[in-house]
Amino acid sequence: MRPLFGFLAGLVFGVGLLWSGMANPAKVLNFLDVFGAWDASLAFVMGGASLTAFIGYRLAWRQSRPLLLADFQIPTSSDIDLRLLSGAAIFGIGWGIGGFCPGPAWTALPMAAPGTLIFVPAMLIGITLGRALKS
Repeated sequence: MRPLFGFLAGLVFGVGLLWSGMANPAKVLNFLDVFGAWDASLAFVMGGASLTAFIGYRLAWRQSRPLLLADFQIPTSSDIDLRLLSGAAIFGIGWGIGGFCPGPAWTALPMAAPGTLIFVPAMLIGITLGRALKS
């Protein structure tokens, strides 16, 4: 049952990315270009996602346990350390250069745009190198 709900959640997420235009790196790059062709639509997408998450968490915490697991899996670490900050910086730089983060990149992959065909393999190489450096 969990794989089915995981698939459905991913499908809804992917359709939402496509519908909102977030699979188009120009949307992200235009959002970051505050002195040029600025496009505020990404802010509305993030705001809608934040509102949805806020309401969803409020509803989830009212339950004694999640529907498909024995208990809630909540991160225990709240440390802000060099690894967290450097990872966030690398993610942000990649997002600003490529106009993609991992979710929209996978969503845009079937469109076979040249930028996507370069970004996704580079992202996978970066993930592999990051894991190797971490261990």
